[in-house]
Amino acid sequence: MTIQLGDTVLNSRVLLAPMSGVTDLAFRQCVAKVSSAQVVSEMVASEEWVKARPDVALRAEGAGLKPFMLQLAGRDPHWMREGARLACEAGADIVDINMGCPSRKVTGGLSGSALMRDADLAESIIAATCEGSDKPVTLKMRLGWDEDSLNAPELACVAQGLGVQMITVHGRTRCQFYKGEANWHAVADTVCAVDIPVIVNGDIIDGETAKAALAASGAAGVMVGRAAVGRPWLLGQIEGFLDHGSWAPDPTPEAQWQIFRDWYAACLALYGDYLGVRVGRKHIAGFIESYLGVQGGRQMRADICRSHNPEVVLGAMQKMYETQVEEVAA
Repeated sequence: MTIQLGDTVLNSRVLLAPMSGVTDLAFRQCVAKVSSAQVVSEMVASEEWVKARPDVALRAEGAGLKPFMLQLAGRDPHWMREGARLACEAGADIVDINMGCPSRKVTGGLSGSALMRDADLAESIIAATCEGSDKPVTLKMRLGWDEDSLNAPELACVAQGLGVQMITVHGRTRCQFYKGEANWHAVADTVCAVDIPVIVNGDIIDGETAKAALAASGAAGVMVGRAAVGRPWLLGQIEGFLDHGSWAPDPTPEAQWQIFRDWYAACLALYGDYLGVRVGRKHIAGFIESYLGVQGGRQMRADICRSHNPEVVLGAMQKMYETQVEEVAA
């Protein structure tokens, strides 16, 4: 199954969530290589990007990704309009609006999920983004700010009326952050309120949770977040389960080593050795945990993530994968 937004067709009904510091170009390229999942950029601050701040521009990279889906964040309609225009000029096929980020740094600046508390500003942000973009615009949000203001259905209706073509709803409020369980059933209220595709997000970690989230919400697709760190092939496994009812095994140790090696090379190429070693650590920890388990990989994770030498990191990871191959062969 696919989802069509105007002339743009998403690769899959399984999407990789935009995660700050995680879904950079290297990781998105990695996920796209091993699955057909639709990937989304890190949150890009619209004003800082338009003003050409280098670190923000790096988050907006989308080389080789098709369709290229770029997420913008901001609190000023002018900068969101200009950011959308710049996104299209940079090759984005879809512009996504962030109204879901719960971090205090973002909401303290009245961006992200804080916009769900200001209906007039949220409407202005959406309208400006649609005006600035000649490509489909989508919106990601939460159920609401807190349990007393579950206004996702109302905001979704406004967004649809302004031209937004797809909505993603994380099944928590902003005040929950990532605590408790995602309420997929509550996302159904938004599904029923609009005629455009709705994607359900939150606590989707495997095929069973993806299937349950779709059943509870009636959504058109699922968005997978933190569970994909260290397991870029996870989204393809989920897609296969939804399409065929069977769960594909993890890649072989040899294949995982190749995936890791290619991703690490891309990470270092993106940031340079000095910064790339540091930026890559959260992913490396994820690769180790997915392979050895949380307990089994604890010491190795600590040792590798203290290294400042990419060759040392590569050697240790290669040894980890090849040792497992030898054990299986024996």
